[in-house]
Amino acid sequence: MRRRELFPLLAALGLAPAAKGAPADPPATSAFDAATVRNLARELARKPYQPPDSTLPDELANLKYSDYQTLRFDPSKALWRGDGARFTVQFFHRGFLFKNRVDILEVVDGQAKPFHYSTDLFDLGKVQPAPRGDLGFAGFRVHYPVNRPDYNDEVCAFLGASYFRAIARGQGYGLSARGLAVKTGDPGGEEFPLFKTFWLERPARGSDVLVIQALLDSPSATAAFRFTLRPGEETTMDTELALYPRTDIAQAGLAPMTSMFLFDANNRAGFDDYRGSVHDSHGLGLLTGKGERLWRPLNNPHALQISAFQDASPRGFGLTQRERDFLDYQDLEAVYEKRPSLWVEPIGDWGQGAVMLVEIPSDNEVNDNIVGFWKPKDPFIAKGEYFLSYRLHWCWEPAEDQALAKITHTRCGLSFDKKNRQFVVDFAGGVLKGWAAAAPPEIDLHSNKAHTENATLQPMPGDAWRLSFQLATGDEKVVEMYARLLVAGQPISETWAYRWTS
Repeated sequence: MRRRELFPLLAALGLAPAAKGAPADPPATSAFDAATVRNLARELARKPYQPPDSTLPDELANLKYSDYQTLRFDPSKALWRGDGARFTVQFFHRGFLFKNRVDILEVVDGQAKPFHYSTDLFDLGKVQPAPRGDLGFAGFRVHYPVNRPDYNDEVCAFLGASYFRAIARGQGYGLSARGLAVKTGDPGGEEFPLFKTFWLERPARGSDVLVIQALLDSPSATAAFRFTLRPGEETTMDTELALYPRTDIAQAGLAPMTSMFLFDANNRAGFDDYRGSVHDSHGLGLLTGKGERLWRPLNNPHALQISAFQDASPRGFGLTQRERDFLDYQDLEAVYEKRPSLWVEPIGDWGQGAVMLVEIPSDNEVNDNIVGFWKPKDPFIAKGEYFLSYRLHWCWEPAEDQALAKITHTRCGLSFDKKNRQFVVDFAGGVLKGWAAAAPPEIDLHSNKAHTENATLQPMPGDAWRLSFQLATGDEKVVEMYARLLVAGQPISETWAYRWTS
């Protein structure tokens, strides 16, 4: 993009002052190419941070959740409806918690044109009188025939800060991804970067691919994102990130995701609930740079817990939902068994760092209390430029090594002698299917503190094996444990990684 093309677009988005005597209104269209958003992010990072426009009439700013739900976009006015595109886009109104203005532009043939707000686009329900002026939008949602060819289901939504969600065929919304996490779990408070502008590239007629570009802003950094969305049996989002720090960032979270875990069989103390489990995600999965597969069941601790899984050049990580039977949850409304798993597949060498897991105490399933992300070893330096690529898989289950047994369940309770904690960990699949060896697999079990006792491995129905042991906690408050199954010293299962807290 040439400078003469960049400056009008900066002015149109409020990133640069208009020239003396220039008209107040932004141009109807602006040139757009592959470098446009990166150039905008780079230029914006050189300027002091300006909070987004959150000014709203009282009748919108003070909406309750139930009233906000009545603000409905008119589907007949969806972007690309009737154009022969398989994708259509609807927009979220500002109000309730979603007060920040988001600008949205459509890109066609190298030209970006703003999609303007109008009250005629919405059924405003209880909001009377109708607001005036160009309020912009809070976000948008993408529709596509993911489940059947004659109906466009909602498959993806961007709403609030830098949060977005997607689903695969047959699923309902669950956990969210984010553009960037900053200072997550910091005692001084977390910073929440936000998407301030989106560019939606009009897909070709009949195309199953949608490109979304976004400009992110925060006190610490700006960034340009390019998402390539492909809905289906597994919905993928190829993600290209260009990051421009305003300040040095020691606690940056890349490819962050946030979810909810209230209780399961390993942790349901204090929950008087008819359901067997309540969670959007069951555990954290990792595929390390050396090829080891780890499974960390999630927990709802009594105090904030932060875990770091050190690695170099990780091959994948994500928050996954493994329990897929209605009987696991017994919830006809939430339908937790249909919540997506989200797997991050790094593209290229991400270097050294750690997969971070933040578990926050919660007493209510409406609160997202689980955060996972990649934290690079080295901080991001102010005025630098950093590039990262990865693929997000919204799926039922990430691709696996079919030879390895998986951890299917983790259960914990007071031991029979009421002295220790009793753990049972179930392994199934892989080489355990139809296991015909004369002897059971070997147990590789250890802890960093306290000690384990009475470890046994027994066969179960369905080609599964159950590891049972006791943890003598003593006076310890936090204990890390690891377990896996071996044959001739080689792993035949994932590694079970667990943090017990008192």
